[in-house]
Amino acid sequence: MAKTQYYTATSIDGYIADENNSLEWLFDVDGGAENPFGGFFAGVGAFAMGANTYEWVLQNDNVLAEPHNWHDLYGDVPCWVFANRELPLVPDANIFMVSGDVQRVHEAMLVAAKGKNVWLVGGGDLVGQFVDRGLLDEIILGIAPVLLGKGAPLLPRHLSAREMVLTGAALVGRFAYLTYAVGTEPLPQRHPATSGRARETARR
Repeated sequence: MAKTQYYTATSIDGYIADENNSLEWLFDVDGGAENPFGGFFAGVGAFAMGANTYEWVLQNDNVLAEPHNWHDLYGDVPCWVFANRELPLVPDANIFMVSGDVQRVHEAMLVAAKGKNVWLVGGGDLVGQFVDRGLLDEIILGIAPVLLGKGAPLLPRHLSAREMVLTGAALVGRFAYLTYAVGTEPLPQRHPATSGRARETARR
């Protein structure tokens, strides 16, 4: 069954970009020889990003002057960019500029994905809008050994431990990759007496 996934890199303290919207800190971290992104993106049939993320791609990858850079990264997979301002389109890229309700766009993305997964690139507030609508199925985090102190938050929403289940963990290069299913399984109920003994043991 197709999933709507938030796959992103983050600092240990939960920021996806620094206070200057830079990712230079991320590029300094060794990702290892087997970057999992290729395998992940092979399962993606549609993806979405916010205006700031799109502008970062325009600048960092120089895709307006060299549109083949976009195609090398994303091929012909359709992309929806959520923006409330006018932004340039990458030549010959399969990009749709949208705004407003994410649920309406999500329905179109599922149709376009043709049974494959939907990837939410970011930023965190955009992904939060999908969370608000109950549309996020999975979070995949590449956690870099970096502390930024401030910046763009990973996901400015509250999700409790009962709404997230750890389904995978791996070490790749210097990154820790954690995968969480969202809103699928409750945590097992513990007997109050058992929980109390566990807390008492932890205090000793």
